[in-house]
Amino acid sequence: MQSSFNVWRSRTFGALKFPDYRRYWFSQLLSLIGSWMQATAQQYLVLELSGNSSAALAQVTIAQFLPSLLLSLFAGAVVDRVSRRRVLLTTQLVLMATAIALAVTTHQGSVTVPLVMALAFVSGVANAFDMPARQTMVVDFVPREQVSNAVALNSLSFNVSRTIGQALFGAVAALGVSLLAGGHPDSVARLALPFYLNVASFLVVLFVIATLPFPPVQERGTRSMVDDVREGLRYVRTHPGVRNVMLLVGALSLTVINFNVIIPYYARVVFGAREATFGLLSAAFGIGAMIGALWQASKPNPVRNLRLGAGILLVSTVLLSLTPSVPLAVPVLAACGFGMLTLLISANSTVQLSIPDLLRGRVMSLYSFVLVGMGPPGAALSSALISREGPLGPRWGLVALTAVAALAVALLWSRLPRELPSQEEVQAEAVAG
Repeated sequence: MQSSFNVWRSRTFGALKFPDYRRYWFSQLLSLIGSWMQATAQQYLVLELSGNSSAALAQVTIAQFLPSLLLSLFAGAVVDRVSRRRVLLTTQLVLMATAIALAVTTHQGSVTVPLVMALAFVSGVANAFDMPARQTMVVDFVPREQVSNAVALNSLSFNVSRTIGQALFGAVAALGVSLLAGGHPDSVARLALPFYLNVASFLVVLFVIATLPFPPVQERGTRSMVDDVREGLRYVRTHPGVRNVMLLVGALSLTVINFNVIIPYYARVVFGAREATFGLLSAAFGIGAMIGALWQASKPNPVRNLRLGAGILLVSTVLLSLTPSVPLAVPVLAACGFGMLTLLISANSTVQLSIPDLLRGRVMSLYSFVLVGMGPPGAALSSALISREGPLGPRWGLVALTAVAALAVALLWSRLPRELPSQEEVQAEAVAG
């Protein structure tokens, strides 16, 4: 039994034996806890300021993810040309500045939905460059055979932090009543405390990024930025395995992977929850995602779980639409999180292991485009369908959203890859290109 556990632990956490990756991983875990507390507080703040408007929540989500839709391809070319350290230090400083602005204005009671939208847009611009830079970092600190494990561990830290951060939100907001709101439980000033704590968490990750040994930038010659973007697009278009995985991720991001709208709206409107229950439901989703990330980290071949993750995600989302109460919604949301992470880790690892290093920034920026860039239209679509004022209402609206996603999965099912290319095949294509 002990031997089996040691084998599982070594296989699941293998990438953490590399010191630079381990240092980065733990710094991200701490920083992301603060980021998830802020994200949850921001969602709740928008609902409170807007009188529980799903449209306002969707508008903030659109503002936050629209830059990824507009800038991802350009950002990928930048990441392939500029030092990743410089890119990440810049993005982290911008994100810290927006957290400071949210903290101060919420504390003073001067925060408004338009201001939250403006700050969300600025954060989105930073994230449009931050995401491809982070995704390409995996190959800098671990060998190829550990890339899939490192991708899964990145997702694990993201979802451990989501679980902890969202669970802490209720307690932190309650503490903010006495520390910042003068004992008034309905004052928005109580929601400033998560923003202040997030500001503090940025300091650790800034130090780690500043001291990590990033590899030098590869020489790009005289090629223009536009030529670089076209080269990345051409590679994805001519490689069906990578292309179809991205089409799957894009279709599901447009439909069911909009839990940043679905969960807060169901918590506040369908179930009539306040902060603590809202945090519980969000944490349940995060726990499921965390289990999915752990499970994926122990699997050497990510391709095998693409279809499984999509199926679990679709079935559990339909079950959520039928769930009558908060206690039953907890395990259903955990299943949603498990299915979503199983799918996304499989997709990310499959793409990472199928592309040459020279194109990594541009291809992964396109992956960010289909994952995050579909957030604005996806948020608008899901908000319209699940709205209490809409023609279908929250429950049947979610069923309709899932039906559209199921159609896309059915169309792509037989076209998804079933095995990874070898490293020799990937490098041979890079040389030939």
